[in-house]
Amino acid sequence: MKFRLKSIGVLLFSLWMFTGCFKWGSRAYDRFPETIALDKNYFYEGKVIIVGAGASGLAAAKILERNHINYEIIEATGRYGGRLQKDTLLADFPMDLGAEWIHNQPGILNKLIGLPGDWTSEELIPYHLESAFSWDGQDYVQTDKEELDAFFNFFPEYKFKNSTWFDYVDDNFAQHVKHKIRFNTPISEIDFSGNHVILTAKNGEEYVADKVLVTVSIGVLKSNMITFNPALSNKKERAINRVDFLPGFKLVMKFSEKFYPDAITFDSDSGEHGYYDMAFKKESDDYILTLLSTGGSPKEYFDVETDEEIVSAALLELDEIFNGTASNTFTGEYELRNWGNEEYILGTWTNAALNKNFNLNALNEPLENKVYFAGEINDAHRQMGVPGAILSGYFAINELLDE
Repeated sequence: MKFRLKSIGVLLFSLWMFTGCFKWGSRAYDRFPETIALDKNYFYEGKVIIVGAGASGLAAAKILERNHINYEIIEATGRYGGRLQKDTLLADFPMDLGAEWIHNQPGILNKLIGLPGDWTSEELIPYHLESAFSWDGQDYVQTDKEELDAFFNFFPEYKFKNSTWFDYVDDNFAQHVKHKIRFNTPISEIDFSGNHVILTAKNGEEYVADKVLVTVSIGVLKSNMITFNPALSNKKERAINRVDFLPGFKLVMKFSEKFYPDAITFDSDSGEHGYYDMAFKKESDDYILTLLSTGGSPKEYFDVETDEEIVSAALLELDEIFNGTASNTFTGEYELRNWGNEEYILGTWTNAALNKNFNLNALNEPLENKVYFAGEINDAHRQMGVPGAILSGYFAINELLDE
């Protein structure tokens, strides 16, 4: 969901420093494994429990369903999808309230579901900005067209035109396995000290499995919301705590006219803070401006108690740039997802591409070949966003069943 623009020279150097070989976002396309769990057949007589019904948990469950293996998904909330969520009421197009960008080549959508080809039948929008500005509190500066072109050529990204990431995961994964989901059942303890794994829910109910795949967010693991028995090793604890999982929110606002460019970026010490036109090339009659704010955002956003105060702070910020136009054209309609405050998420997103090998290996190391882990930060193939989460589900369930 990142859209920050920098000087292209600084950007390319930064990516080289981080990746060592310019493999970033769509440049990781050739890292996609030649064989995934969809290409294999498995036989397993025990019972598997998946904790969490996000993208990685649903992908792993699809493998179990295809191979007629006894399994159950235990989900803490009343819905599936994790940080994937869509809205169909605010605008005349479906909106992603969670993950939104495809940080990869379009063919990744086929590869994730076992289809051939380097393209996809999904209708996509190349996210090639035409107008972008930066704001430092005083100066409103336009980004050169040459820089926008260079950014897209180096780091091409896409968005769904008439669909969402939620729809993609729903259609290709959830619809096949949702009958096995037990909702509103947060797990508080995982005991793997005996021959079987015993999971205890917050309400005291127990569930027994031969093996368990934990796909909760890294924020939940960092919070120690789940107790493990025996306790996690120091190595595993350090690996979990090394992962940055910044707080943040996504605020989608509706206006009566378009007074803003495709994107406005702000300086931020950590994370990011900026606005973008969510209706960009959507052929929409609605004017939808979204604020994405994570990490080191201004205090007026994270030192507030209500959604209304966040909206007021955003309008005040926009009015300073656009001389009061934001408040005058705001319809009063908005959607806000404060992912950093969601009890069973506690953060925004992570990036396995920036995860050191030793830390990635420690995160993925199973507990006595009984408890396994998956999630976007666990992706051994270092994709970004939803593809990484799906691949990690495939990878972990293959390891679990092969053992």
